[in-house]
Amino acid sequence: MTDTTVHLIARLVPQAGKEAALAKAMLALIPKVQAEPGCIAYAAHESLDAPGVIVMVEAWETQAALDTHAALLGSSGVAAQLGELLAQPLALERLRAL
Repeated sequence: MTDTTVHLIARLVPQAGKEAALAKAMLALIPKVQAEPGCIAYAAHESLDAPGVIVMVEAWETQAALDTHAALLGSSGVAAQLGELLAQPLALERLRAL
């Protein structure tokens, strides 16, 4: 049996002075995302090497569940809100377990 779980690391770099606003926005988003179908894990972390940078550690049952999540973020306006807080585009890295 093939494991279809998709793990994702998302790195969000805030604009100067918007670190707290970004953290607040991500913390408010967590319970909503965790309730989405196919979400296994969705947790926020702050980088110890780059304070203020938020690193999301995610796990999704399938790529389709992750795609649905991305579409929901886009259609709900959350992506635009986060975009106003970021200093650079969101960096995403999809992973699979070995």
